[in-house]
Amino acid sequence: MTIRPRAAAPAAFLLCLTLVVAGCGSDDQPAEQATGTDATDEASATAPSDDTTATSAADDFPVTLDTASGEVIIDEQPERVVSLSPSATETLFAIGAGEQVIAVDAYSTFPEEAPVTDLSGYDPNVEAIVGYEPDLVVIANDSNDVVASLDALDIPVLVNPAPADIEDGYDTMAALGIATGHVDETATVIEDLRAQMDEAFQGAPQEEGLRVYHELDDTFFSASSHSFIGSVYEQMGAVNIADAADADQAGYPQLTEEAIIEADPQLIVITDQVSYTAEDVAARPGWADVSAVRDGNIVVVDADIASRWGPRLPQLVETVAGAMSQVGAPVGR
Repeated sequence: MTIRPRAAAPAAFLLCLTLVVAGCGSDDQPAEQATGTDATDEASATAPSDDTTATSAADDFPVTLDTASGEVIIDEQPERVVSLSPSATETLFAIGAGEQVIAVDAYSTFPEEAPVTDLSGYDPNVEAIVGYEPDLVVIANDSNDVVASLDALDIPVLVNPAPADIEDGYDTMAALGIATGHVDETATVIEDLRAQMDEAFQGAPQEEGLRVYHELDDTFFSASSHSFIGSVYEQMGAVNIADAADADQAGYPQLTEEAIIEADPQLIVITDQVSYTAEDVAARPGWADVSAVRDGNIVVVDADIASRWGPRLPQLVETVAGAMSQVGAPVGR
């Protein structure tokens, strides 16, 4: 995502943009190799000095964001934000924009103070959204052509889809910060989140090659390495058994039982919102010899944290890292 300020960029904007760019290497190399320096060092180099005159958030507008759905122009700092994305809702409150949020969808249950309504992000109703008189709407997907409908009413819409990987997630956070006028706060959140993620990853076992299967439901949809969930396992050096089924790199392929058993995952991850338990997984016919089942390595994770990019992601990393440590060094098949 390209972000272009229409007014002169204040130092705070440069700080946030530096943090994001420092984390955006190419697909073939990590960010540190792409930039040749550490994100923290670059942030320090561009941070405003004590004698720099602070610019109010309102003065940072208008801004233009080039998004996957097109160019979004926000003329003034939003005061009435409607979020139809649970992930965006968490981020908005984390970066200090919570007071601007006047309505969120039914699944935006975190944090507790989020103003939950019966609005739907999956089947958005334009009339219902407009009823809240928003000056910015944030959505995860352009369902029901909601972008075009709101554009026609001069209501800016920021499409904030699930990131493809961890680094892409920092971009989505930065966009929300700029769109709502919370650049400094967002820069701090990104920097802190990077530090927390690094610390959590350090707790993962150092042996590479451990076979992981992340199950989304009992029809065997999974998260491959081309999803932000899968990128967590990839960064830990694990082998994601869903990758073989994700030829189009969509991120969430459907596997077959036969393929799962044949791949012999050493760790199986399910969420706490499925209608079955780890014991039910272990009792599936033909699964008794799967390494994860045989050795009792089926872990249950918080579904919200595992399905949403946001400030709580380090908790998922810590849980999975702990489970991987219990598995021990992987063995060849």
